[in-house]
Amino acid sequence: MNSEKIINAIKNGDETAIEQVMDKYSRLLWSVASAVLKNVASEQDVEECVADVFISLWQNPEKYDAARGGLRTWLCIKTRSRALDRYREISRRSTLPLEEVIAAEAIGTAELAAGEETRRELAAAIDTLAVQEREILIRRYYYEQKPREIALALDMSVKKVDNCLYRAKRKLREELEEHNERV
Repeated sequence: MNSEKIINAIKNGDETAIEQVMDKYSRLLWSVASAVLKNVASEQDVEECVADVFISLWQNPEKYDAARGGLRTWLCIKTRSRALDRYREISRRSTLPLEEVIAAEAIGTAELAAGEETRRELAAAIDTLAVQEREILIRRYYYEQKPREIALALDMSVKKVDNCLYRAKRKLREELEEHNERV
């Protein structure tokens, strides 16, 4: 069955059509969500992302536009978007440990992780980074994702991820050095 026939069947409430889609694409969507959420979320989070995409398809099949691509592609994009949303949600809940890990790893001095004043300085320095730099640092040093995994999750080249990490660590060093000179 082609994508348009499947969508029409789902629009008509055909449960076997959605079951066929689930059987055919579950493993693929699981791998897409897992790539984004690797080392960040539990299996239940990955499963929830995939289930949300299938529920969305069942409840809103009219959102699929065959003119913009195949059903497989649309499902993968929806899954990646849902997994990124979940990643961001998890990241927002876990901000305190990030400061300690980035201090120890990115700056290279274990003593930076100690003390409330240092944490505030580091948090302020991290806040000066661009959103993309912060996200890459979080993924690399807090969630311990490899540059290749980060590149896949953020749809970037590995070289761009490496360059961004280098620039972000340099900016953090400079910001902390300037702060220490002012004090």
